[in-house]
Amino acid sequence: MQAGPLRHQATPQRVGIAGAGLLGRLAAWTLARQGHTVTVFDPAQDALPHFDGQGAAGFTAAGMLSPLAELDAAEPEVAQRGWHSIERWAHIVDTLAKEGPRQPHFDRAGSLLVAHGSDLGAAQRVLARIEAGARQWPQQAQPLNPTELRELEPALHGHQGPLHAWMLPGEGAICTVGTMKALHACAPLVQWQWGHRVTRIAPGELTSVTEQGTETAHQFDWVFDLRGTGARPQAPVRGVRGEVIWLHALGVKVHRPIRLLHPRHRVYLVPRPGDVVVVGASEIESEDRSPVSLRSAVELMAAAHSIVPGLAEARILRMDVNLRPALPHNRPEIHAEPGLVRINGLYRHGWLLAPSLLDEALSRANGLN
Repeated sequence: MQAGPLRHQATPQRVGIAGAGLLGRLAAWTLARQGHTVTVFDPAQDALPHFDGQGAAGFTAAGMLSPLAELDAAEPEVAQRGWHSIERWAHIVDTLAKEGPRQPHFDRAGSLLVAHGSDLGAAQRVLARIEAGARQWPQQAQPLNPTELRELEPALHGHQGPLHAWMLPGEGAICTVGTMKALHACAPLVQWQWGHRVTRIAPGELTSVTEQGTETAHQFDWVFDLRGTGARPQAPVRGVRGEVIWLHALGVKVHRPIRLLHPRHRVYLVPRPGDVVVVGASEIESEDRSPVSLRSAVELMAAAHSIVPGLAEARILRMDVNLRPALPHNRPEIHAEPGLVRINGLYRHGWLLAPSLLDEALSRANGLN
């Protein structure tokens, strides 16, 4: 099938999207707003989060937007895309607020790196890697003295004495659950085919199978494969386990994302509206989707409590697990040819990279942006 160009205000195209995770919803919302006819296929039963380890990984993510912090283990391209995505998220969230009943939480007031005094050596090695990768940008890690840290985050202090801290300006966070819901709610013209697992993809074609086993071939002008780990075996993608714990910390005010630099852990805390704090670990090389283990839960919460003592009386709302899609080289890939676009391998950077990757993919698909 000969596909026409995907361009804003061009001849509307029929677009089929495999996957209703973060990329799938963002692509569907974007393309529908540009006038294209969009159908999305996903094996989930509906658009809501179920927090059972089986649904879209985008619901589980904490939503940190940290281009500088990711330079600890990622290439400068990740940071470059991240700065682009932060600007795009600001526009996307503002647009969603105008189209839907409520605006998903989004901020870019910076984030903090902190370390206990005994871990200063490990923290300085991380900072050296960040500084080496960030030389091309004006944003740099800024050391904070105890007074400056206390003014920024009064709830933040260590059990063993003052914390070492650095501000990462321009970084931020986005409410993942609220944004996923809004991208779906604000795309009423999209046809959402829930309970449909895509088994075959080709330019202009995809095949889906329902829960009852009914197989159907569908024809489109363009097909987008945005399935993440669901793209196996067609793509060499693996799952990387992520774990988060949602805490309700009444009266504990944390104003920005915080990463604790520790020789063994990369634990982060991300505030959400309503006195909620999401605590998580960056990555675990495992495809286990079982619930959070006692060991992980204790380590995560103990690390969080060690820098925010007020969390001692926080109530555990939820523990969640999911798998992030990663390719062998841990970098994302975009493939585009007439009638077909594939994006995969977002790894632990899904929310940081999604708008940038989608913009590039749509540009490669004959100019949609």
